[in-house]
Amino acid sequence: MDRADAAHWIARYEHAWRMPGTDELGRLFTPEATYSTSPYAAPIRGLDAIAEMWEAGRRGPDEHFTMTSALVAVDGDVAVARVEVHYLYDGGREWRDLWVMQFDEDGVCCAFEEWPFAPDRDDGH
Repeated sequence: MDRADAAHWIARYEHAWRMPGTDELGRLFTPEATYSTSPYAAPIRGLDAIAEMWEAGRRGPDEHFTMTSALVAVDGDVAVARVEVHYLYDGGREWRDLWVMQFDEDGVCCAFEEWPFAPDRDDGH
């Protein structure tokens, strides 16, 4: 995994979030991947569970938002990125996250950990 690969994976993640359904998730996450929605949350395990969480956590593919990201570090199979999302409804909700991603040898994410923060909360929830 290098910086270009990690940046490309993040772009594909955003693209998948904007698409209907969850078919794209199989290209992003391994079948047994874990996904933690915060550093202390129990990880969601497996592609089916991630897909269920994904659909429950978004308004759908027509959700209006902007997303920017900047890689902080890439070391071997782990990448860390700073991600900022601005939703263009509900008063312009904003999130600043750190994403910690671990990839397998094919560049598919096997572990994803999100550290979300919103301006009105210091614990990210």
